[in-house]
Amino acid sequence: MVRGYGQPLYILPFDHRGSFETKMFGWTGALDAAQTAQIAAAKQVIYDGLKAAVAAGADKASAGVLVDEQFGAAILRDATAQGFVTACPAEKSGQDEFDFEYGDDFAAHIEAFRPTFCKVLVRYNPDGDAALNRRQAARLARLSDYLRDAGRSRFMFELLVPPEPSQLAALSGDRQAYDLALRPQLMVRAMHALQDDGIEPDVWKIEGLDRTEDCERIVAAARRGGRGNVGCIVLGRGEDDRHVHQWLATAARVPGFIGFAVGRTDFWEPLVALRAATIPRDAAVAEIARRYRSFVDVFADARR
Repeated sequence: MVRGYGQPLYILPFDHRGSFETKMFGWTGALDAAQTAQIAAAKQVIYDGLKAAVAAGADKASAGVLVDEQFGAAILRDATAQGFVTACPAEKSGQDEFDFEYGDDFAAHIEAFRPTFCKVLVRYNPDGDAALNRRQAARLARLSDYLRDAGRSRFMFELLVPPEPSQLAALSGDRQAYDLALRPQLMVRAMHALQDDGIEPDVWKIEGLDRTEDCERIVAAARRGGRGNVGCIVLGRGEDDRHVHQWLATAARVPGFIGFAVGRTDFWEPLVALRAATIPRDAAVAEIARRYRSFVDVFADARR
């Protein structure tokens, strides 16, 4: 496959595992079969919301699901059969250091589902622990080589750049100042370092940016050195609708940003209400569909 992906890509991500167990359901420790089934059923509600959005007019060719094998194997198979874009995570959930969910068997699990994208979530600060960054890069390069040489899935890379304590201290602990003044340049440096280590995503999944010029720098980093078809999408980071809409509209005006992956902002409140029995299941599905379509409309309108 030619590296990159240039088509519109509107992903509904619900590959959350640890946060579903502890924050949505309040469970700790190993899950039994009944608990696993409850989480799988909750994820089916989200998937039904995406299908309802498409039935109501959202573009199916651009619509995609990002869901895990543990709780969403049936969804992955159905979404593939239905012709949706699919993505499946390769990382262990809830860890600060990237490692494979299934260890050395990662390739077999990718091949079992053959998703459109194999996705990783990576926390990488170029000024962070150098040994940690080297360990992560070695594992990621192994995955990148596999996907390029033998895999049938493309590579989606979710880059998070958490602040180092010294970086935050220099800004008096102001996270908003970090996001505006420092994080964009650190993201560019991280992307360069990862590329130089042989890691070649087709799509970068990027934390939202407030300024057009920062979005332009991210695209330039993603596409440097002959990587002209590599795409970028915006993640929602669990922010409220207003902030997510702002990020989507800013990114959509920059060529190279092809869409978004907004999850918790879309489904969390409807699922909480459903679990509390304050709304019925069909209302939760409808609300997830409505929110998803609003994100599509914001991005598509700004892009036009």
